[in-house]
Amino acid sequence: PAGGPRVDRGTLREPDRPAPPLVRRWADPGGRPVVLLVRELSETDLLHVIERKVVAVVPRTAAPDERVVQAVLTAANGGGLLPPRLLGSLLRHFEKLHREVLAPRGLSSSGITPREADVLRLMAEGLDTAEIAEKLCYSQRTVKNVLHGLTNRLHLRNRAHAVAHALRADVI
Repeated sequence: PAGGPRVDRGTLREPDRPAPPLVRRWADPGGRPVVLLVRELSETDLLHVIERKVVAVVPRTAAPDERVVQAVLTAANGGGLLPPRLLGSLLRHFEKLHREVLAPRGLSSSGITPREADVLRLMAEGLDTAEIAEKLCYSQRTVKNVLHGLTNRLHLRNRAHAVAHALRADVI
C-alpha cells in the first residue's frame, strides 16, 4: 500500500566512509522509516542516521537472521530497534542534553517549566487564580499569563487539560 513498508537492499562499497552520507542517499523523501544493516556504527554516526529516519540498526552479522525480519516488522509498526551498546549511547546523549541544555534553561522533556509546574500543582489541589497568586507571591495577572503561555505553547484546550497533561508527564 502507498506509504506502507518498503524493503530496499543496497550494498555499501565504501566501508571506510562514515555512514551518514551513505544513508542520505537512501533516505526516503516520503519519510518512511529506514532499517540499517551495518558492520559497525559509531556513537557519533548514530545521531546522524537517526536524523535520516533510521529507526533500527542491525549488525550485519545478523543477516539472514530473524533479527533482520524483526527489525523490519518493528519499523513497519512504528517501533525502533538498536543494539544495547547504541541504545545505551543514545540514552546517555539524551541525559546529557537534559542536563546541559534543558535544565539550565528551566525546561524539561515535558515542556513544562518549574514555574508552570508550581502553578499547575496548586491548580490540581483545587486552588483558584487568586489563591495560587497569593501562595506563590505572584499577581493574578502573572498566574493567568503563565497558564495562557503554557496552554498555547503545548496546544492544550483549558486548565483541566493542562493539569491532565502535567499529571501524565509526571511533572506534578
